[in-house]
Amino acid sequence: MNNIIQFQNVSKWYGDFQVLSDCSTQVAKGEVVVVCGPSGSGKSTLIKCANGLEPFQKGHIHIDGISVGAPETQLPKLRARIGMVFQHFELFPHLTGTENLTLGQIKVLGRSDEEANAKAASLLARVGMSVHANKFPGQLSGGQQQRVAIARALAMDPLAMLFDEPTSALDPEMVSEVLDVMVQLASEGMTMMVVTHEMGFARKVSNRVIFMDQGKIVEDCTKDDFFGTPRSHRAKEFLSKILDH
Repeated sequence: MNNIIQFQNVSKWYGDFQVLSDCSTQVAKGEVVVVCGPSGSGKSTLIKCANGLEPFQKGHIHIDGISVGAPETQLPKLRARIGMVFQHFELFPHLTGTENLTLGQIKVLGRSDEEANAKAASLLARVGMSVHANKFPGQLSGGQQQRVAIARALAMDPLAMLFDEPTSALDPEMVSEVLDVMVQLASEGMTMMVVTHEMGFARKVSNRVIFMDQGKIVEDCTKDDFFGTPRSHRAKEFLSKILDH
């Protein structure tokens, strides 16, 4: 299998506090892996380490064979190949939806204005945002902003997409419009690593589920195994709380 993302014995500390402890896993091309666990378990930190947004002190992370932690690795170039969608959208507030999508294409990928605009238009259509292309983020709902943010990440033609709790800042009625876009992406074969509490999404779309607790990967198994018979007491406890609501 062609592993796009590979973690080998990754550990990270904030001062004396160890936030990741010896984490090893991988995401193969076309795979959708959901990372879940209680707050503070290290799941967001894990995926932020994948594209160098967070430094790590021990172990190795490779993206398509390129070492994230190596001093010679050009992180801006690497990040252009790994789409990242954050909890709080992180759109440029002074740019329209279209401009948010064209900026990176022109500055980082060297596309012409014409190419970048054509790509932006097709991606905004893909996430159902064509009619709002010329609006600024402040004129959009949370769900609409997140869909623009997903389109912006896709505009860079990424090898894989990382999602850090993409629906947790949204009103409940907006969650499904973002998840629908993500389900569509998964069905088209996009390699995805998704930190989320949306267990319905995990059940529907993921190939594997990683369950983290206290900085460790406690479970790393198929979704059927995870939802059927999680092996650890901690995962059973987590599921019983989250699935009862």
